[in-house]
Amino acid sequence: MNRLAGETSPYLLQHAANPVDWYPWGEAAIARARAEDRPILLSIGYSACHWCHVMAHESFEDEATAALMNRLFVNVKLDREERPDLDKVYQLAHQLLTQRGGGWPLTMFLAPDDLVPFFGGTYFPKDARYGMPAFADLLERVAGFYRAQRDSVRSQNASLRDVFREILPPAPQAGTAITREPVELGRQGLAASFDARHGGFGGAPKFPHPAAIELLLREDDTRPMALLTLQRMAEGGIFDQLGGGFCRYSVDSSWMIPHFEKMLYDNGALLALLADASVAADDADLREAALATAGWALGEMRAPGGAFYAALDADSEGHEGKFYVWRREEAGLLLTADEYRVLARRYGLDREPNFEGAWHLHAFTSLPDIARESGLPQERVKTLLDAARAKLLAARGTRVRPGLDDKVLTAWNGLMIRGLAIAGRRLAAPALTDAALGAIDCLRREAWRGGRLYAAWKDGAARFPAYLDDHAFLLDALLEALQTRFRPEDLEFACRLADALLERFADREHGGFWFTAEGADTPLGRSKSFVDEAMAAGNGVAARALARLGWLIGETRYLDAAEAAARAGYASLARAPDAHAAMLIALDECVEPVEIVVVRGVGEDLSAWQAALAGRYAPRRMVLAIPADAAGLPEALAAKRARPQTVAYVCRGPVCSEPIERLDAPGLSAAPP
Repeated sequence: MNRLAGETSPYLLQHAANPVDWYPWGEAAIARARAEDRPILLSIGYSACHWCHVMAHESFEDEATAALMNRLFVNVKLDREERPDLDKVYQLAHQLLTQRGGGWPLTMFLAPDDLVPFFGGTYFPKDARYGMPAFADLLERVAGFYRAQRDSVRSQNASLRDVFREILPPAPQAGTAITREPVELGRQGLAASFDARHGGFGGAPKFPHPAAIELLLREDDTRPMALLTLQRMAEGGIFDQLGGGFCRYSVDSSWMIPHFEKMLYDNGALLALLADASVAADDADLREAALATAGWALGEMRAPGGAFYAALDADSEGHEGKFYVWRREEAGLLLTADEYRVLARRYGLDREPNFEGAWHLHAFTSLPDIARESGLPQERVKTLLDAARAKLLAARGTRVRPGLDDKVLTAWNGLMIRGLAIAGRRLAAPALTDAALGAIDCLRREAWRGGRLYAAWKDGAARFPAYLDDHAFLLDALLEALQTRFRPEDLEFACRLADALLERFADREHGGFWFTAEGADTPLGRSKSFVDEAMAAGNGVAARALARLGWLIGETRYLDAAEAAARAGYASLARAPDAHAAMLIALDECVEPVEIVVVRGVGEDLSAWQAALAGRYAPRRMVLAIPADAAGLPEALAAKRARPQTVAYVCRGPVCSEPIERLDAPGLSAAPP
């Protein structure tokens, strides 16, 4: 066993028995590299990554390759999910060095003195193929270049550091008025790349882009694009048609064949969207997909303490997707003739195989069409299909399961808590609300220690001071939880997180937020970005959450920080608005504050008001149902006093209505513009 044996990351533990002399990232590896003047070979990946496994089996488990690595380099393994700060800067460095996109595994060669990369790539094969050199040959050449071209390495590294300083977002222009114009331009940009047949944006490979879908869902004229995208995804192979939950992306443009890993962050964000969209469109299929996604999270991903694990692997038994695909004869033996006919027509087993000689389930034919073709009532078709799916799911449960990454990540849990909270109130599903609150309690207990938030937790150990995304996503989740079931301790926790955001992450000179806390610089400096990636930009989520919390409790510090973030990102999003969906949502709400409805009452009457308001999709409205006897409220909420009967206060910015005593009053029955 190498030095990774003492780590908690499942990804690092996967490599603990490699013959490579791996180090975790830290002073021990850096000190040795500097003492011996050897470059650092930094390998970044994550436990559910298929090509990470391929490179590990080909090279890192090979004695000869490992011996070469150990002789020429100090070798460091990094879990990108535990250290997104380092992954972000080295991915960007790779892009600048190679002029092409990165990915995982990321293979970077660092100069030991400043930890700046002088060469890099992603997956390298053991033997020369795919137009790439053999990994062993590459190692010899990189080590030789470092020894022979030291001045070139220093010069290139200095230039790379300069570029990193230059590509920080530009400072906001003094006196620039912020308007909603970029929001409209962003919607137009997304519409231009929209796939009108399959939904989503662009071609293959196709990613969900939840922030972009949310931006489109919020407006009547663009909502059809969001709805079509969610409908096609829910019908597609990117969605697990038997067990629920979404894979990370589709390798084709029609959502048919996914990259089979399932990540908590995708599913948390998509759960929220499905629940909102099912109400906005009164769509039973989207509601069913939302409940199936939540069921997958609760059934397969929930840790004993109430939080949620990180991911399921793409592979099982060494093959990607093996757990999920079917052979015709296997399905036929499990089902009755009627069940098989309906299932085959629905999911394409009556067509040619779509994945390596087998079938991955993707909805090809609608239930009404199957009913018309078969002469059966549609309800009978649905009954047969549900029975067939249940039998296949039970049989699939006996297979060798994909590996589980059982660490708890605060940011990703924030996304799932938000999704469960929204689904709990939109779909009148109290079990989902209970799960959201249980996860909050777990994070407060395990990841919030000594007034500081931590990014990862496993086996009783909280590790790595939290990043911007951890604070922003959890704060946003708490605001949704407060609207689902008000608990004073959650409001207090939200305020403490907001204070930590301002204290440790705010760019006090130019506005917005750094990704790392003050004093936690990476080798290439602190990063700040307003662009969405697989997850929404932390700056956008933080700005929206701070603005909402600021208006809710009347705290101008939060409002000022939200506006400063919108101003700081304004120049960036004006240049490429459709790449900044989360910032556009925040900008929208900074220009025009959301409507806040505070309902005060007791018992069933309070619950009835809350349920009625939750059943309406109103993205620019927050609704909090606060029991009449709630104590310790901030002054701005305490001023909305309870009356003998249930009442509501409607606030827009600093202006609030007189108490409204009827649920059908115009101020409540109409959604805000």
